Amino acid sequence: MNLPQPDDYIDIHNHGARSEHGRYSIENLMAHEGRDPDLAPGLSYSFGIHPWYLTEENLEQLIDNIRQKADHPNLIAFGEAGFDRIKGPSLKIQKTVFEEQVKIAEEKSKPLFIHCVRAWDELLSENKRLRPATPWLIHGFRGKKELAIQLISKGMFISFWFDFILKPESSHLVKSLPKDKIFLETDGSGVDIRAVYKKVAAELDIPVKELKKILYSNFKSVFAG
Repeated sequence: MNLPQPDDYIDIHNHGARSEHGRYSIENLMAHEGRDPDLAPGLSYSFGIHPWYLTEENLEQLIDNIRQKADHPNLIAFGEAGFDRIKGPSLKIQKTVFEEQVKIAEEKSKPLFIHCVRAWDELLSENKRLRPATPWLIHGFRGKKELAIQLISKGMFISFWFDFILKPESSHLVKSLPKDKIFLETDGSGVDIRAVYKKVAAELDIPVKELKKILYSNFKSVFAG
């Protein structure tokens, strides 16, 4: 299993990541892609069924794909899994497959990355009903402070949407959330994670070095706790 070093820039959710000294990335693999985790330095993996690529016809095959990869030594999380009201099959099908991914994450004691678009009530309802023991990490968050606080109150972690976090209007949200519940990501955008760190550190009025310590500690509590 690859793990970050204390002084690394941690990109908690990426697509198409490559190994680079001083940067650690979690590369998201999707069950429909046919890609496998490997042991490249500086990279670990999540593996899941994204609702955009889910159909009633392929759901059993995709679930089987996850189970086949679930014990890979460098697979440290599952997902991104979740709900999307804009794109994907019916919420009924999404719910069935989401619950299966939660079940696998619980069996393997690994965190779950969450994709959620306009379906927060469904996500919160599932969290209340399933009462997961492993952490859920909301990726690409760009919502309101009140929603973020509600999610955090349920034990979830927040990773900010890269484009949103670089804008001035993100300042209030960044400052209002507990630092031990946040992560940063680039989501395969090509944005430099160092620029994201620099912006957030400035908003929090702390050195980048201190932000690195905070996010490294957060990583350990979620992925190596």
